[in-house]
Amino acid sequence: MKPVSELLKRRPTATWTTDPETTVFDALHLLAKYDIGALMVMERGKLAGVVSERDYTRKVALLGLKSNEVKVAEIMTRNVVVVSPLTRSRECMSLMSQHKIRHLPVLEGEMVLGMISIRDIVDDIISDHEMTIEQLRSYIHG
Repeated sequence: MKPVSELLKRRPTATWTTDPETTVFDALHLLAKYDIGALMVMERGKLAGVVSERDYTRKVALLGLKSNEVKVAEIMTRNVVVVSPLTRSRECMSLMSQHKIRHLPVLEGEMVLGMISIRDIVDDIISDHEMTIEQLRSYIHG
């Protein structure tokens, strides 16, 4: 399993963020525009939280609130589980499962490097398994 720093190399160089005063409606437009499931919420250059599609569905849509009236700060997850660039995929998967989350911001100290999703982890696991299978095939037929 690879460290998170390797997974980040496969992602676009842009890190999709928003700020706490953005309306949920505008945040949803960013999620749709970039085909992503979550945004990091930055305040004064530091990670303040994460807002996701799940936050929207559970804290706005199901309550009948209007997304153009609610601010991201009102629905974002504040106590964010984060990882470092050295964290391995398997540990990320464990954290995601344990905390029932799909996105992990990657920080080096307080500097945000990016965010990985469960899709990144699954892709890495599949790649790792395919490599193991190929090595076994080679060994058997070699």
